[in-house]
Amino acid sequence: MKKLLIPLFSVAALASFQTAVAVDNAAAEALFSAKACVACHAADRKLVGPSYQEVAEKRGDDVATVAQNIISGSTGVYGPIPMPPNAVTEEEATILAEWVLSHK
Repeated sequence: MKKLLIPLFSVAALASFQTAVAVDNAAAEALFSAKACVACHAADRKLVGPSYQEVAEKRGDDVATVAQNIISGSTGVYGPIPMPPNAVTEEEATILAEWVLSHK
């Protein structure tokens, strides 16, 4: 009986984790759409700023740097057009940074 229950619980735990990740992605996308990010960025192509795929390639897993750039802005990282500071909380910036870096 134990041999049957352990794999069953493992599958259930994995399924609930995948659901939680999907909910986080949906929340991050809603946050992205509600903020000024959408005016200059897209997931898969350069607009005014770099695509999120380009940011993810360049930054890897550096959530802290991306979050700080979202909060404070940046200059010269992806070209001559500066990114202005954004009106986000640290928590929102971290959520957005994690979402951006998931676009690998």
